[in-house]
Amino acid sequence: MSDPVRDQWQKRCAFNAFCKKVLKNEAINAHQGINRQQLREVSFSDLSPQEENQLVAFDEYFKDDEDEKTFSVAGKEITAKQLADALHSLPDEKRSAVLLYYFFDMNDTEIARLQGIPRTTVQSRRTSSLELLKRHLEETCQ
Repeated sequence: MSDPVRDQWQKRCAFNAFCKKVLKNEAINAHQGINRQQLREVSFSDLSPQEENQLVAFDEYFKDDEDEKTFSVAGKEITAKQLADALHSLPDEKRSAVLLYYFFDMNDTEIARLQGIPRTTVQSRRTSSLELLKRHLEETCQ
């Protein structure tokens, strides 16, 4: 008769060998898959100019000024380009305060912490920026 402990040990060794074989084969399959993928891959530097042009996308938002979107505010038409020009007319620190507050939903305290300045400075920059934007848009949107 066979020893039950020995039979259990032999089964455990056989299962262990099976698991090692499975893992080894999976590793080989993964390595072969990576090699097959690398054979199909093409470096950007190896692309011809025609192939490169197929990968490019151009933003055509301001392509036709006639088709440009406008905002109607208090009976005046303001284009997105005019608004962008008005924002660009602001000094950098004032522009960043406006953009962070209105476009990134940050409050004055968060902006102050980010820029390392007092909160009251952020508030005054933002309010003076709005006045400058108003004047700039009134001059250009007549």
